[in-house]
Amino acid sequence: MKKVTLFVFFCALSLPGFSQSLSYQDLALLFSKDNNTGTARFNAMSGAFGALGGDVSAIKINPAGASVFKNSLFSASLNSRNTETTSSYYGNNSTTQEEYFDFSQAGAVFVYKAYSNSDWSKFALSFSYSVRNNYNNNFLSSGNSGFSTFTEFPLDSEDPKTEYTNATSQKFLNTTSGELVEYNFAFSGVYQNNLHLGVAVNTYDLKFSQRSTLREQNNDDDGNILNAQLYQENRTIGTGFSLSAGAIYKATKSLRLGFSYRSPTWLTEVNEEHNISNNDGFFGDTEIEISGSNTIYDNTVGNNFPIQGFSYKLKTPAKTTASIAYIFGSNGLISADYTISGYKKTKLSSSDFSTENQFFNTELRNSYTLNIGSEWRFKALSLRGGYHYEQSPDASAIKSDNTKGYSFGAGYSFGNTKLGFAYQNKSNTQQYDFYPQYNQVNATELNIDNRIITATLTINL
Repeated sequence: MKKVTLFVFFCALSLPGFSQSLSYQDLALLFSKDNNTGTARFNAMSGAFGALGGDVSAIKINPAGASVFKNSLFSASLNSRNTETTSSYYGNNSTTQEEYFDFSQAGAVFVYKAYSNSDWSKFALSFSYSVRNNYNNNFLSSGNSGFSTFTEFPLDSEDPKTEYTNATSQKFLNTTSGELVEYNFAFSGVYQNNLHLGVAVNTYDLKFSQRSTLREQNNDDDGNILNAQLYQENRTIGTGFSLSAGAIYKATKSLRLGFSYRSPTWLTEVNEEHNISNNDGFFGDTEIEISGSNTIYDNTVGNNFPIQGFSYKLKTPAKTTASIAYIFGSNGLISADYTISGYKKTKLSSSDFSTENQFFNTELRNSYTLNIGSEWRFKALSLRGGYHYEQSPDASAIKSDNTKGYSFGAGYSFGNTKLGFAYQNKSNTQQYDFYPQYNQVNATELNIDNRIITATLTINL
């Protein structure tokens, strides 16, 4: 199979690629990410619910948490995300800031009490919808590396052709959209009042698109300027599934221990369309013009828009979570989750991806995530806070590439109805190399800051 490459997404790692694109190994990492968001209560406590349960979003961490509920209920959430990205490229800083809204979560739990003398005292069924990852983002990077890559005008008939080797500027604009949606179906039961056990089936719908534009300006020694523009786009859809199981054990009246395992996610059908195919020597839609000339080179003249399609399969990492929580009666609680994600076993289908699969095994690491949360109750009012730390899967990542964040929020009970609000802040740094085939050009440095506000309505059924 001829290797087809895809352009860089700024939340993926900076890895070797072709032209302004990157290989399938980068998309595999992108589609493996989980933004770990849910209800306002879940978000305010930074998702530390593996040993707690009792929240619709907690079930996706540990399905045993479904039977912690005392009664049936329904919840739904809205998110507002503000993302600020600062790009530093050869001493020039560019900042983009965008606001995004989505319907991030909805779910219901149905609790059934056992009225026999069985050791199983309660059962619960649950269904939830959640946005596992939202890809809506954009950033701009501009500056001058001093190195030109578009050095000739394709329609130049002179011999030799004029060379435009003096770099004036480079500008790169990247826009992404789409989401990875998870549907969780869980069943849980309570054994002898102390042990909660649960299993779940998770299905996924993937939609992703990316549009990137590279503009480069160079000049010759006689004051003539060459302006070049390369446009690339990709559209990807896919479906998949995973399985999960877990347990929550009440060791004492106050101490709870949790353990859960989520299998790899098997994206069994990923289909893409892109314009990153060889079109007159350029991998993308290309326009080049010379100052003072009315002639423009355009490789899409005559509706020549080459679109290529490809299908593949992807196995993303399994996750294992150990959890502990301490309950201070009716006053409050503190909880912590520690999760290991097996990135080294990420795998793309078929022998054609032997290079990419070798990369996963040798260049990635099995990363860990730590979530800590607390909640304190004052009659109908609850105050919450949390901390989140996620290690980058890149074995060579620097400390600032790891994602760090904090959260806080509040909830108020009106009886059968509850309202919750949460604020999260997550930040990390990354490198983004939009000239990966040229060692003469440094990657741009990205500083990414996400601020998320969540509102949740919960209704007892």
